[in-house]
Amino acid sequence: MFYTYLRGFVAYVLWIVNGNVHYHNTDRIISKDENYVFVAPHRTWWDPVYMAYATRPKQFVFMAKKELFTNRMISWWIRMCGAFPIDRENPSTDAIRYPVNVLKKTNKSLLMFPSGSRHSKDVKGGVAVIAKMAKVKIQPAVYVGPMTFEGLLRRERIDMNFGEPIDISDIKRMNDEGIAEVARRIQASFDVLDAEMVPVHDNKKPNPLMWLLWIPAGLIAIIVALLTALFSWLASFVWDPDKHRKID
Repeated sequence: MFYTYLRGFVAYVLWIVNGNVHYHNTDRIISKDENYVFVAPHRTWWDPVYMAYATRPKQFVFMAKKELFTNRMISWWIRMCGAFPIDRENPSTDAIRYPVNVLKKTNKSLLMFPSGSRHSKDVKGGVAVIAKMAKVKIQPAVYVGPMTFEGLLRRERIDMNFGEPIDISDIKRMNDEGIAEVARRIQASFDVLDAEMVPVHDNKKPNPLMWLLWIPAGLIAIIVALLTALFSWLASFVWDPDKHRKID
């Protein structure tokens, strides 16, 4: 429930901040009844929200660097939304085992950025191994839009484009060659999706009269954000998300 609430609230805040997002080819998204690994190039801090919002009501778990779990309230927030910590310097087997179990035994999918960090094009092998072990498809998407918060505030156009699912069942082994082939297919899909956005992506701004709606909406968002922060801080003392997400 909290995942659904926070996804909607953050999307609402981003609508106030930008209000110029366009979704393309959502008919390509895998059915909500089927689990998958959702991948995209990690280009901004906010592109995961648009990805998650476009695929609702599907819910996701996702990897997050362990440093994000040091703040009590933020840690509680992201764990309630399905995040699990990973040590980038010394990753454990849980980084593979946990998402595979989620994909196999729950109705949640995995949201993952195979590049590992923003602006990188290096597709890591983790996506390939997890998708193969869980026997699920890979759902690609790309974000095209402002890369800075300033551009977001200027309401530069945002386009989210979704690709055809990538089936890797024909790849028998996830050795170096198999992982390289999965990486090639993912990157090729990203390149196609980016190219599809070239003719449609422009910098047309929304109607400035929309400010008459965004200003009161922003005041409501501030009040709701403060109440949410207070609730989250109090709830972090009595509710441990990790105890309620264990998978048999």
